[in-house]
Amino acid sequence: MKFRMRITPFALSALVILPAVACHEDDRPSSALRSQTRDSAGIRIIENSRPADGSRLGWRVGPGPAVSIGTVEGEVPYLFAAATDATTLRDGRIVVVDMGSDELRVFDALGSHLASWGGRGEGPGEFIDLYHVDRWPGDSIAAGDYRNESITVFDSDGNFGRIVRLESDPFPWDLRALFAHGLYMVTSEGAVLVSRQRPGSDEVDIRILDGEGRLRGSLGRHPGWPSLVERDMVLYQPIFSRALAVEPWAGLVVIAPTDRSEIRVFTQTGTLARIVRLGKEPRAPERAHIDAYIESQVSRVSSEDADDRARMRRDYNAVPVAERFPVFTSVIADAEDHLWVEEYEVPGEERDGVLWTVVDPGGRVLGLVETPEGLEIYEIGDDFILGRVRDELDVEYIQVWPLERWEG
Repeated sequence: MKFRMRITPFALSALVILPAVACHEDDRPSSALRSQTRDSAGIRIIENSRPADGSRLGWRVGPGPAVSIGTVEGEVPYLFAAATDATTLRDGRIVVVDMGSDELRVFDALGSHLASWGGRGEGPGEFIDLYHVDRWPGDSIAAGDYRNESITVFDSDGNFGRIVRLESDPFPWDLRALFAHGLYMVTSEGAVLVSRQRPGSDEVDIRILDGEGRLRGSLGRHPGWPSLVERDMVLYQPIFSRALAVEPWAGLVVIAPTDRSEIRVFTQTGTLARIVRLGKEPRAPERAHIDAYIESQVSRVSSEDADDRARMRRDYNAVPVAERFPVFTSVIADAEDHLWVEEYEVPGEERDGVLWTVVDPGGRVLGLVETPEGLEIYEIGDDFILGRVRDELDVEYIQVWPLERWEG
């Protein structure tokens, strides 16, 4: 589960609209990458070349975490039971969602516990199903309760402020959509981006609300997760099926099915403003890839019973397989409005680390960056990456990794 934040106020005049016949190449002399930008019916289209597989942008992560919060045994605040999200405050404090206790746990910049806010309950400042945290304008904190479909706002000292009910013409939603990119994301000016998928539908409805939770506008319906498949009373996701990436980016909103080699970017009023093409052709899976995928899923089963594993293999072999692999897995915008696009890792062709294509605020591909294997990223700052890892005992740790940005 990857939750996203950070957006700057949108100004239409900031978009550069070129003449319909205009076309120019990226003139960076030191780069082998090429980008072409053109205008088509008011939509800016950026055509990028694909970085060479072995190349890397001159940015570095690591070599190890600067801060690691968590322990196998010890004090309760350091024992996480589903640390589903985290963010940083302006003074360097780290706020972690512990879904198991419905608490926001606050740590200093070195990882020492300072306070815990919230808790399970139905009173002011309490939660039934806490799952997400964002910064709220004015250095406050917004915490999302998906069961109550609400946001609770705290000030920077943890004092309860108010509850924002998400009154967006509610309809039933699919938990796959919720846990893929969150029920909501907060923009810097306090608007709320809501995305939901109706049960039985393969489309995600995306809307934007104001700071009071009232409907401000629709960003339309977009291809989402395909229907689950039932085998022996177990629901399975089709193999290599697409997802939908939704992410605020530089005052706009990314809405992109993961099986396409392009990122579609919309204004906050729902108008398609930009298409960023990544230059990577989708591939068709072969039998060896399907077998590797099935084995990876079977290996996650806690049961050592050979019959259980055999049944799971049999069920998976009856599950539909997508015609092509996803091109990417997720996207996240960083503090400098670069968009990081997580490359899809083909089963049977695993690499050490996670590979990301980095796109600048104008839509040009800068190159590839590698992050540590197993690091679930929640936030990318100017000089750090904040995320979660699990050890071999499945113990969770919230970690801060150094990030160096420089031209290589």
